[in-house]
Amino acid sequence: MKDIIDKILLEGEQRIKDSATVAALQDVKAHFLGKQGAITELLREIPKLEASLRAEAGRAANELKNHLSALVEARREEIMLKASEISPDFDLSVPGIMPHAGALHPITQMCYDLNDTFRSMGFEIFQENEITSELYNFDNLNFPPSHPARESMDTYWLAGHDNAGGGDRLCMRTHLTGASVRYMQTHKPPYRFVYPGSVYRNESTDARHERSFTQYEALIVDKDFTFSSGKIMIQSILSKVFGREVPVRMRVGFFPFVEPGFEIDMGCLVCNGDGCSVCNQVGWVELMPGGTPHPNVLRSAGLDPNEYTGFYVNVGLDRLVMMRYEINDIRLLRSADLRFLGQFK
Repeated sequence: MKDIIDKILLEGEQRIKDSATVAALQDVKAHFLGKQGAITELLREIPKLEASLRAEAGRAANELKNHLSALVEARREEIMLKASEISPDFDLSVPGIMPHAGALHPITQMCYDLNDTFRSMGFEIFQENEITSELYNFDNLNFPPSHPARESMDTYWLAGHDNAGGGDRLCMRTHLTGASVRYMQTHKPPYRFVYPGSVYRNESTDARHERSFTQYEALIVDKDFTFSSGKIMIQSILSKVFGREVPVRMRVGFFPFVEPGFEIDMGCLVCNGDGCSVCNQVGWVELMPGGTPHPNVLRSAGLDPNEYTGFYVNVGLDRLVMMRYEINDIRLLRSADLRFLGQFK
């Protein structure tokens, strides 16, 4: 038994010393100290010895086990310390190079801020694919078949779907409202949700218009909801985003999916109402359409318009960002110009 212990001791010390990595050391530990290791097998043989030899053999085997365990841990510390050593060629006196610090895009930050605001008001956050169909982009929203928004001058239709119609004719979504109908079809009323996302329109770009921009839709549908509560909601959102009271006005406007419908404007915060390129020199910025969901839209969602009503707004998120940071050209937001984006760290 003594010869076996001495052999394991010599072999164990040498293999622990030769281990150059933590993984290799773990293999050595398993070979000697694991459940099927050499020392474990040795301990199993002790009960088979003569009674007078068991005590001494057991003591020697346990001392061997403790000794090799200590060597393994000591070697592990050596390997870890060596791995963290600074190279002798490294000059600590040379000034370092600061890494480029990333930050959220201002549109993303605004979206997160609105999400937090609406969550605090009990709203759910909803999102869906950017490719939709004529059925959800137009048909379910009370757009007549001849409406100009259906034409390619406004909508990006996907190639290969020219002869299709309804749910088989696919396009890039021009707004978010169609997917709100899908939400209502797959959830039980009452509804209280917001829906942020990018939309796409085939139009000329200028300081106030882009082909791709971000909308933020909010919809409440319930059996008893007053229109005045909707205006209070808008004012609460804007004051939360900007940290102060923001002038709001509602003008009568026509949209196929709301009745009655309104154009909702906010006072231009870039020029404080004096007139600039962002507000087209009028002191007000068109921010969102709003109103009560049209009865035909509620019917498309499977609801009885005599039983349910609600309030809808669709915020132009890019313009909201322009107001917050006093940006005078909407095209900068998607320019990928690091000189511009670097201001928002």
